[in-house]
This record gives sequence, structure tokens and C-alpha cells, in this order.
Amino acid sequence: MDASSSDTRVQLPARPVLEGPDIARMLTRIAHEIVERAKGADDVVLLGIPTRGVSLARRLAAKLEEITGRAIPVGSLDITMYRDDLRLGPARTLARTDIPADGIEGRVVLLVDDVLFSGRTIRAALDALGDIGRPRAVQLAVLVDRGHRELPIRADYVGKNLPTSLRETVKVQLTEEDGRDAVLLGLRSASLRLGSSTESSEAEHNAPAGER
Repeated sequence: MDASSSDTRVQLPARPVLEGPDIARMLTRIAHEIVERAKGADDVVLLGIPTRGVSLARRLAAKLEEITGRAIPVGSLDITMYRDDLRLGPARTLARTDIPADGIEGRVVLLVDDVLFSGRTIRAALDALGDIGRPRAVQLAVLVDRGHRELPIRADYVGKNLPTSLRETVKVQLTEEDGRDAVLLGLRSASLRLGSSTESSEAEHNAPAGER
């Protein structure tokens, strides 16, 4: 191979913009907002979008139980087969869909995810939800909204609005999966050629799952 055409991928460093105590405070605030908006959260069902959305949904359910004194149904919603980018990348592993025993008919379903970016993940979640039942209403809670929407989708509950450029990445780490709680802001990997440097133009389907 000609040396001038060889390239390497360089992983650029990420820095924490939120730590564990920040995340805990944001989830507590969101839980109180849910109770106020849903008039006690009597008919609320939480469905987390794998992977980290599920852990966040469980944490929210625990905080809602502390506030209301009632157990809040919580489950998970796999959207893999509803994505519009399946053909653009390698095969994806199916996650688990777990709907609470009482179902979602006539209930307020609160979708929970870690990062809201283009909105395509949420569009897929709405399609998946439509095949399961007909809730009375669907709302969305996200830990981080980083902007750059490609679809007319917005979150009802947001932990943190984090303005970003398309060159930046947002990664949520949670103790359940990563051993720590943090939100990391970094730059997308660069492609470096010998004798020259070019910035990689990452397509949306190459972004981390939680950023779509």
C-alpha cells in the first residue's frame, strides 16, 4: 500500500460536562415535573429505550415511587427492527421489549432515553409502540438534548440542554452499564493520512446509538 494513502483512526479525548450528583439532581427534578404534569402519575407507564434509557427509566420509577408512595410500572422498548438505518451498518443485536403486565392501553406512556439528537430513535420508538397498543398519550423524557433535530420531535422533560456542534459527540455513562455516572463531551474520530490531515465526515448512522 502506498504510504501516502494509508490512514489511521485517532480517538479524540472526551471531557465530563456532568457528573453523578448532577445526573441525580436532574432525575429528581424530572420526577417532580412528571408528577405535577401528570397530576400524580396515576396512569403513567415508563418505557426505557435500550440500553441506557432502560436504566434511566428504572431510576425515574424509583424516584416517582418515593414521591407518590406508589409503584410505577416500568419496562423497556426495543426499537432495533424499526430503525431507518438498518441497511447502513452491520447487523444489530436485538434488545429486550418488556411491557408491564397491565399494558399500555389508555395509559400515559413516558418514553425514556439518554440523548436526544436527530429524533430518529424516537420516531422508531413511536412506530414500535404503535404495534403494541394504543396509549392515551405518549411523552418523552431525556437526560440530554443536544439539538440538531432532523424530525419534528421534542422532549417533554429534559435534564440538560447541551448545545453542540455536529463534530462533537455526547456520551452518557451510567453505573449500571459503565461503572460510573457521567456525561462526556468529545470530538468525533479524525482520519489522519501521512503528510496530510483530513477531518472525517461522520454520517448520522455512525453516531453512538444514544445520539440518534
